[in-house]
Amino acid sequence: MNLDILKNASIAVLLGGKSAEREVSLQSGATVVSALESLGLSVRQVDPADADWLQQLEQVKVAFNALHGPGGEDGVMQGVLAALNIQCTGSGILGSALAMDKIRSKQLWQGIGIPTGGFVTLERDTDWQAVIEKFGKVFVKPACEGSSIGMTSADNAADLEAAYTLAQEFEGEVLAEQFLAGPEYTVAILGGEALPSIRMETDNEFYDYEAKYLSNDTRYHCPSDLSVQEEQAISELALQAFDSLGCSVWGRVDIMRDRDGAFYVLEVNTIPGMTSHSLVPMAAAAAGMDIAELVQRIVELSLEAQS
Repeated sequence: MNLDILKNASIAVLLGGKSAEREVSLQSGATVVSALESLGLSVRQVDPADADWLQQLEQVKVAFNALHGPGGEDGVMQGVLAALNIQCTGSGILGSALAMDKIRSKQLWQGIGIPTGGFVTLERDTDWQAVIEKFGKVFVKPACEGSSIGMTSADNAADLEAAYTLAQEFEGEVLAEQFLAGPEYTVAILGGEALPSIRMETDNEFYDYEAKYLSNDTRYHCPSDLSVQEEQAISELALQAFDSLGCSVWGRVDIMRDRDGAFYVLEVNTIPGMTSHSLVPMAAAAAGMDIAELVQRIVELSLEAQS
């Protein structure tokens, strides 16, 4: 399939939105708009933060969803577009909802034997000291946010309570995840195949929002430092995690490695960033695709999946 069916129609790019990841989404959307226009398509930018955004979608048949976070990446927008009979890029309602919820996705992985770090859901009356005694150092994060927003570490009861207080200001529940001391990798998924893995290296405590979007000192290794066998193993694990949640078309799977060399899935992102610092375009480049080819492939795969 190619994009000829869009030559005489506009394709909407959904960007911005009202989540805490609005600024990242605006950057991702700008990248996608530029790529689609370079392919000769007529593009209509639609920001759901606008009061008349639904009216802006009139006569639109296809939308590239570049929204990040709640309301755009969690199945809500996917449901709206389905109701409007608008074909949308990426995962559907169920895959989007499951992947966005870190608690439910980790519960599912534990149930089917996909390795993921231990965790506990935090509440206001949680026994903070008991959590520290069980896991030692933990990362505390909102269950339904991305881009490391609201995420901090804790290795004592007082810091854990403070981390919970910060995280609970954002969408969804809050979890404390077992700290894994080792390198962090990410594997991009495109059309049922894993692209070359990337190893991230930062001088920050972890690969946080600053390291992802602001810092020029973060080091990205692609191809990463893995052997052929290790690359195959991490690719297979990423695909298993992605498929288990019902995700489709494209996405990114974040993975940690512990001191013993074992891989653990952190989370699945169904609408990864497409900014200048983003990882999926980097992996696509390593596989021989520029940003326009990547965007075209995402649209084509999405239309095929929904045909």
